[in-house]
Amino acid sequence: MAKFKVSDLAKDFGVKNNTIIDLLKDFSDTPKKANSSVENEELDFVFEHFTKTHEVKGFDEYFARKKPEHKKEAPKAEEKTAPKAEEKTAPGAEKAPEKKNDRPERRDDNRKQGNNQGNNQGNNNRKNENNKGNNNNSQPNLNPFKKKENKNKNNSDGVMQSRTKGEKKTVNTRAEEVDLDKYNEKYDRLSSASINERDADNRKQKLKQKSQQYNKKQGTRSHKKETEQERLKRIQEERSKRTIVVTIGDEITVGELASQLKLTASEVIKKLFMYGIMAGINETIDFDTAEIVATELGAKVEKEVVVTIEDRIIDASEDDDSLLEPRSPVVVVMGHVDHGKTSILDAIRNTQVTASESGGITQHIGAYRVNLDGNDITFLDTPGHAAFTEMRARGAKATDIAVLVVAADDGIMPQTIEAINHAKAAEVSIIVAINKMDKPAAQPDKVLQQLTEYGLVPEEWGGDTICVPVSAKTHMNIDKLLESILLVAEMKELKANPNRAAKGVVIEARLDKGKGPIATLLVQNGTLNNGDIVVAGTAVGRIRVMTDYKGRRVKEAGPSVPVEVMGLAEVPNAGDMFDAVSDEKLARELVEQRKQKIKDEQFNAYKKVTLDTLFSTLEAGELKDLNIIVKADVQGSVEALRQNLEKLSNNEVRVNVIHGGVGAISESDVMLANASNAIIVGFHVRPDATAAAHAERDQVEMRMYSIIYDCIEDVQAAIKGMLAPKFRDVELGRAEVRRVFKLSSAGTIAGSYILNGKVSRNCKIRVVRDGIVIAEDSIASLKREKDDAKEVMSGYECGIGLEKYNDLKEGDIFEAYLVEEYRD
Repeated sequence: MAKFKVSDLAKDFGVKNNTIIDLLKDFSDTPKKANSSVENEELDFVFEHFTKTHEVKGFDEYFARKKPEHKKEAPKAEEKTAPKAEEKTAPGAEKAPEKKNDRPERRDDNRKQGNNQGNNQGNNNRKNENNKGNNNNSQPNLNPFKKKENKNKNNSDGVMQSRTKGEKKTVNTRAEEVDLDKYNEKYDRLSSASINERDADNRKQKLKQKSQQYNKKQGTRSHKKETEQERLKRIQEERSKRTIVVTIGDEITVGELASQLKLTASEVIKKLFMYGIMAGINETIDFDTAEIVATELGAKVEKEVVVTIEDRIIDASEDDDSLLEPRSPVVVVMGHVDHGKTSILDAIRNTQVTASESGGITQHIGAYRVNLDGNDITFLDTPGHAAFTEMRARGAKATDIAVLVVAADDGIMPQTIEAINHAKAAEVSIIVAINKMDKPAAQPDKVLQQLTEYGLVPEEWGGDTICVPVSAKTHMNIDKLLESILLVAEMKELKANPNRAAKGVVIEARLDKGKGPIATLLVQNGTLNNGDIVVAGTAVGRIRVMTDYKGRRVKEAGPSVPVEVMGLAEVPNAGDMFDAVSDEKLARELVEQRKQKIKDEQFNAYKKVTLDTLFSTLEAGELKDLNIIVKADVQGSVEALRQNLEKLSNNEVRVNVIHGGVGAISESDVMLANASNAIIVGFHVRPDATAAAHAERDQVEMRMYSIIYDCIEDVQAAIKGMLAPKFRDVELGRAEVRRVFKLSSAGTIAGSYILNGKVSRNCKIRVVRDGIVIAEDSIASLKREKDDAKEVMSGYECGIGLEKYNDLKEGDIFEAYLVEEYRD
């Protein structure tokens, strides 16, 4: 919008530009020019000045100062009518609106300045103001801004006279007939323009300041290039002014630590070297070491608190004692193979399970629940076979009391000792059940004596181990055994909090062809409900069906209750801990992290080579691999077979279980075996029709077993067939070199005499000189009287030529021998 300039103001007041400029000098220190814009305050100042300059006390003084007109009666009439101006000028006020401007059109400067007259009444003293011109007798036409308009409204006596073409008109200023639009419009434009101009000036000032600062920095930089020494010195000074705070986790690389400390890696490495730690820039150091180094370098160290997904979705808090309630004991039955563990459980449950097991041997863990006089007891039956060491250890960790079954006629056996060690490592109470007391060869005292050798002193002998002689066949003392279990459980004061998310252990897991993954879970704390989201190792899912040990559907399972659940996405590993969580999305993310961690560990195990393992790694290139794929009905059997088969490896043959899974042998298993040249071992499973057809087509060997002994023995036999053959030297005879012939066509020929044995055409020769073997070579030619011979017997002469060795001398001894392969 247009601005109000000094020249415009002077033109409207009818004065020269210099008049306005000189006037504004008293108000503002900034000199003005004709084209300079006028601010609001300056415009008010000019109006106020001219108003005071032309102020009159009354109409008498005004008319006295006014020049006489052509009609001399006009001043008198004006004086007479002045007191009643309000009444007599009413008609004139009505005509005033017909004029669009108080100021007539300017024909020339003198006429305009002479004809325009104005009158304005003051706001405070209600005086009439008469504005006159300068020395040229010009009269300015003064119009106030909007804020002056109220003053005119309050003026009760003010009038304005003007002459146009000799006519005199009286205008009542109270009637608000004055055209104020011009100055009002200019005032509005001036206000908005001044605000915009002020904002523009502020922006220009900020840009100017930034430009000056940038130019100053550029000038400093371009003045002198900073050297490396100066840069390090500057960084050191900046670091000394403020304390650097570094955040370190459980471990950190040297390079990352140097970056956080704002130091070079060499400085950190040097400090580590002073503490006797040889570490490169990419090597990892633990938190304690990093803290010492960072503190020494003047930094403040804070421990990084990492909130994992497990922390967010798994409640690992300890329960308050007031929330705990008594729970039933979990008892594991352990002992040597075929000592009667399952038979004792049969006697307790009055059921027959042993007959359904292959060979009468328990193949995997079974979880059962027994009620005695209102008290529940949970039993876990573990295998006694040597192959199931891990399963026994897992069963011991998940329980409160271990019942050690020892046959009265056999006494302590290898798996019995192993069971004792597992129970002690798990810190569970041990109750000894001396079974098979019905047999004539039972020797319970011998068993008690043997127990003392392993730190189990019976109560009868002053110890604290309860020993109960029982007979699973006749049910002898079975009730006493249960009473002993309840007594020990009462002394242990077993408690849990049922009012929280469930937590426990996977007892067993398998893949059912129709139902999918099925897992046996033992709830250790909290309550597991149907529909809960469960994370078990690397398996996750929502529980769809939950049944007890009898196969009955249940909706919830409290502490110490074993249940079989369906709904997991895959088969978990036996022994994995499970947790009930609330967020399924985070649970699946957690499972993916665990799987990736397992993959990384496996990758590092195969790829990591150190100086200590370099030689053995090179040797491994000469090993023969026997790749095996194991499929079983339950996960525990897969683990047992994997461990025992890999133990069969020796210095020449390495057994690799490249894959282990639960369920029937599938087409993908056959494809994997074909690609990796492996054999498939099935334990309690069979191949489906497609897998069998593919195996027959690709000639992939599949072996099915129901007894673990048979599987291990067959693999041992296969390993023996893969052993590298052994060789030995078989001596054939000895010959003496009596003359040496050098022929151009046949090379060096040794005329020899067979001392003993024989020399064959296909045998090897050791050249012995003065009792030292100087060469080993093969026969290139063997002749007897110029004829080729297959062999030459003792007492005959012959000519012998060697393939490579020609430095023969008379008196050398040839030892003829054959290399024979043999097996142990």
